[in-house]
Amino acid sequence: MTEKTSTVESPVTDKKQGDDVDKSLYAKRKKIYPREVHGLFAALRTTGVVTLLGLYYVLPWLQWGGHQSVLFDLPERKFYIFNMVFWPQDFFYLALLLIVAALGLFFVTALAGRVWCGYACPQTVWTEAFLWIERKVEGSRPQQMKLDKQPNSFRKFRIKATKHFIWVAFSLFTGVTFVGYFSPMRELTVNFLTFNIGPWETFWIYFYALATYGNAGWLREQVCMYMCPYARFQSAMFDHDTMIISFDPARGLPMGPRKKTVDKKEAGLGDCIDCTICVQVCPTGIDIRDGLQYQCIGCAACIDACDDVMDKMGYDKGLIKYTTENTLRGTPTQVFRPRIVLYALILIGVTISAFYSILTRTPIALDVIRDRNTLYRETNEGLIENVYIIKLLNMDQQDHDYTLTAEGIPDLILKKDRDVLHVKSGEVVELPVRVQVDAYNLEKRSNEITFTLKAIGNDDLEVVEDARFLGPSFK
Repeated sequence: MTEKTSTVESPVTDKKQGDDVDKSLYAKRKKIYPREVHGLFAALRTTGVVTLLGLYYVLPWLQWGGHQSVLFDLPERKFYIFNMVFWPQDFFYLALLLIVAALGLFFVTALAGRVWCGYACPQTVWTEAFLWIERKVEGSRPQQMKLDKQPNSFRKFRIKATKHFIWVAFSLFTGVTFVGYFSPMRELTVNFLTFNIGPWETFWIYFYALATYGNAGWLREQVCMYMCPYARFQSAMFDHDTMIISFDPARGLPMGPRKKTVDKKEAGLGDCIDCTICVQVCPTGIDIRDGLQYQCIGCAACIDACDDVMDKMGYDKGLIKYTTENTLRGTPTQVFRPRIVLYALILIGVTISAFYSILTRTPIALDVIRDRNTLYRETNEGLIENVYIIKLLNMDQQDHDYTLTAEGIPDLILKKDRDVLHVKSGEVVELPVRVQVDAYNLEKRSNEITFTLKAIGNDDLEVVEDARFLGPSFK
């Protein structure tokens, strides 16, 4: 997507043209001071920030069923998510969930634009938190700009040092919380405060803290504009019926300042009073009146700001609003278009399949490995014998006793050292077994057989694994 992707004609045709030509990727960054804004979308954004950060910081502290509610225990190869326990063998479900997330992003983007970026992206969420801290310490937008222009002094150093101290503390808290999803949170916190954490925990705490401090405190909009690939490939998911935030040029032009008592029609002016409040509240510093731009993250701060100005001027709200390019052209918007229907159907299908698979998964893993050193051998009784190694993993949270059976060939005999296999929770048991068959019952040289593992006293815990039985064929 280019800098101006909208086919709607830009209302500002000669504004800063020289600056646009001279602008380069190597230009020094101008600090953006987003103005605080209030309104419907600001309240939604705040709700999203509080909810998402609340979940992130609270979940590792919650206990569930005798363990941490969400814990990815890498040394033990156990991944706790509330009452479910996953193992490395369950990474298939992780792949399904990632597919669901990707399809969900495609669907939401095609339908409603960059609402993910504006309300739920981690970069947006943590940047909003850092901006809130900055406003509490340094004051409003004009106060921050005035402070930065002042010469160095003890007061300026004290204010800046306080802000960065809180930023660093918050970043460290974020880093500890991140590691707390992989190491028990309560134990980790005590070890961190007593400087008794291991090298890997130390690395990831400070690495994640540095990433949070750098991205949310310093880089901010630079991450969205230059580092995030989503801003670049979103055009593949946009069409003229996708919801965007747009200035209405038919209503707003010609723009110009005026008093509230001035009749805009007599003055030959549109509704836009050129107050630039929409630019001042934008976290990426763009002018939404220039048309749709890839830097717009869809946060709708400009909508709240413009609606407030329109209300004070006595004009109708909605000069800047959520709309579509077709609506701006006077063409009806089609919500149920082919790509939306296709995305929805695929998303629903994959989501149902993923959650059904997770909810109905059997917490048993059974691997059957045939002895490859010998294809087969003949016993003293004249039977054909194959040897297998049975590997059983009990992924349930309770110990179980299991029985193992085999079938697939008439008069098949399964010989094993133990009739009942006792396997503790999380334990892996290896069991050598021998399968013997009368050669006259073999229809071909490679025959299909199945091993069935079943928990005693629990009919729901059952798994079936296919294997091959090799031998001579007499038919």
